[in-house]
Amino acid sequence: MTDNRDSDTLTLVDNSFGRLPDHLLIEIFIRLPVSEWAQISCVKKQWASLFLGECLWQAALMRTFPSASQAKRWPGPIPQGLSKRRFAALYVGKHIFALDNDIDEIVGHTYLFLKEQLELSNMPPPSGILHGTIIADQFITCGKSRDVAHELASQIWLAVLDNLEENQHTFLLLKRLALEGDVFLPFPYSRSIKVQWRVFEKLFTDFRDCFDQADYYDVLAIAKNKFQPIPSAWLGF
Repeated sequence: MTDNRDSDTLTLVDNSFGRLPDHLLIEIFIRLPVSEWAQISCVKKQWASLFLGECLWQAALMRTFPSASQAKRWPGPIPQGLSKRRFAALYVGKHIFALDNDIDEIVGHTYLFLKEQLELSNMPPPSGILHGTIIADQFITCGKSRDVAHELASQIWLAVLDNLEENQHTFLLLKRLALEGDVFLPFPYSRSIKVQWRVFEKLFTDFRDCFDQADYYDVLAIAKNKFQPIPSAWLGF
């Protein structure tokens, strides 16, 4: 019965949309919820190719974020990218950081960059390099004060840490961040204490079962050296 329904659905799709030109399909798709786009792209090869192309994302960008057409390219190490990347960055800026101003896109781009560096790399650059020369410099180069750059970088770190998948790769990443030696970097190039705290908090709450005994006590010793007092919930292997 299910197979028949699936077949009928595909037939209906072919009959209803099969003859529509690409520009009309794009106008239909960008009016549907973003959460449904991944599923839509799997229906037909033609639709998948639209979601891989620049035209759909350019149309989606202009419809969802009309002011994006007025955005100027910025200096710094993180590029603006094509329409799909810009759409993702603006979506992050609005929905994760609740921003709707002149920095929403650059914050989104920086979030995506940091998350990809941490998730996709087997050996990402040291956190000091990521935080200082890439993230803080990105905002300072764009004219933000040192205090604002440091606060934005901290917010991005916290958001990325909170949105990493709970898997073995993330555990190893967090453990490496916790075990990194302290390197003195002048403000605003050093990670804030709240970012360092979040690393240990996630290790001792979300990933406690991943520790072996030796690793647990190594990380706990570093936590005790950094923070006093530490939460009682972190104690006890």
